This record gives sequence, structure tokens and C-alpha cells, in this order.
Amino acid sequence: MTRSAPHEIVLVAYPAAQQAALHGMADLFAVADEQARTHLDRNGPLLRVTTIMESPLPVTAPAVIIIPPALAGSPAPETMAGLLAWVRTCHEGGTIVAAVCAGTFLLAATGVLDGRPATTHWRSAERLRALHPTIRVDPDRLLVDDGDILTVAGVMSWPDLGLRLIEKLLGPMVMAETARDLLIDPPRRDQRHYRQFVPVLTHGDRAILTVQHWLRTDAAREASVAEMVRISGLEERTFLRHFRKATGIAPREYAQHLRVERARDLLETTVLPLERIAWEAGYQDASAFRKLFLRLTGLSPAEYRERFIVRSAS
Repeated sequence: MTRSAPHEIVLVAYPAAQQAALHGMADLFAVADEQARTHLDRNGPLLRVTTIMESPLPVTAPAVIIIPPALAGSPAPETMAGLLAWVRTCHEGGTIVAAVCAGTFLLAATGVLDGRPATTHWRSAERLRALHPTIRVDPDRLLVDDGDILTVAGVMSWPDLGLRLIEKLLGPMVMAETARDLLIDPPRRDQRHYRQFVPVLTHGDRAILTVQHWLRTDAAREASVAEMVRISGLEERTFLRHFRKATGIAPREYAQHLRVERARDLLETTVLPLERIAWEAGYQDASAFRKLFLRLTGLSPAEYRERFIVRSAS
């Protein structure tokens, strides 16, 4: 057997940090350590997990620092200035830093994410962009691995982060054995599978709001941009400019998102055939609809139904 110094993993237990994530990741790394000793023929621990508060901070920089999620939102960064400065210093010295969901906002406050890709929960993506415009926020991805910085999206996506870090530190075999032992999927999922389309309705543009409400009606199931222009009462160029300013996307893309949301609901709650669902969503061509659905959700309609259908208890 061979002996090597263990990788130090620090979990930051800031105020409001989710306890399930803190304890769950500690357990996940403990299982990985056991798997590594078995499969890599090592003597002694390969991972050592430490949970820290705001002080005292470790003198030696660890291999990994993880900022967990929070159920009630992360605290204001200025209340944790010392800890966040320590995170930045450790990263500059070679430490891998990672964050889950709301923890990404604290990591962003250190400045290490400036100009880098990152993800957070899809509901919080626009707020993260507004607070830190240089970060390349990708709300479609559940996990963004940028080498020395990792971010994951939802409160319960910490297993994805843990498994990816196990893969980095101990190799793919140990990661796979850990996932198999705990009956969890390896980190290959996509946040698009879960993200809902939530239209912006608070912009104050009455003409555009009229069109948005109309697009929810049966009469607008196959609506064209020309029909939207007519409903708005605006000139076409004015309408297109106002619509994008109010909603953040073009009218055609907006309508596509609404149609896919309608299809998702039908796939989850009915057993209607795909051709009927495509028609109900406003598409005569089921093949074209299938391609659009795959592009926006990351799953085919059949895969989406298999994963998310609400099955009868009987």
C-alpha cells in the first residue's frame, strides 16, 4: 500500500448555510474516501473534510473550498469580508473554489468569478447578472466546471458538485463507485430539464402586456409576429423594439417558450400522443416541434415524459 497526504476540503458554514448540504457533502466525501482506499490500494485517508465558520480561518490553504447553498438566501457579503478575502487569497494560491446555488453570490463577491462562466438557480440568474455583469452566467447548465472554479445551480445539486470534485481529486473510477454505492446519478444533468419559463410582466409597457396576455389564450396558439403587431396597435419596428426591451427576448422566441411550457404541462399530466401535444402547443409539424423541444429543454419529448410524468397512485 502507498501513503499520501490527504486532500483538505473546507466547507464554509456561514450563517443560513443549508445544514443538509454541509452534512451531506461530508458524508459523500467520507464514502468516496472509503472507496478510494479500496480501489486505489491506499493506506490512510485521501480526503479530509473540515467545516469552518467565519473565524478562526485555517492558516494553510486547503485543496478545495466549498460555499454551500442557503434556504433563506445568502448573507450580505460585507458581513463576511474577512472570510471572503481569505477565499480569494486561497484561490490565488491554487485552491479550487466551488459554490452551490445562493453560495455563488458570495463567491462572486470575492471577485474570482469576474470574466468567468458560472451558474446558479435559474430563478436567480438575472439577479446575479445584474449584480456582477462581467460574469458569464449560464442558467441552462446545472454544473459549470471551469477548472479551478466550479458552480452548481440548485439547492439540492450539491451531490453533483461533490461527485465532480471526487472525480477531480481521486479519479473517475472512485467517483463512479461512490455514485453507485449511494445510488445517485453522476453529474451529467442539465438545468434546462427543470427550468420554467417565467415571463416578465412588471415592465409597465401596456401595449406589450396586452400582447403577452393574449398569447396565453387559445386564439393565439399559432400566433405569428404579424398578429402580435396587430394586437399591440404599434408599428412593427416599434413593437419589435418595445417587446425586446420589455421581455428581454424577441417575440418569436417568447412564443416558442410559451408553447414548450404548454407541451411540458401536457407531457407531465396526460398520455396524449406527441402529435396531439404538438398540435395543442401550436405546431402542425410534430418533427419540427420535437427539435424545438429538445433545443429548449435538453430532452426529447419522450425523455421528458419518462422523467417527469405525474404517475397515478393507483
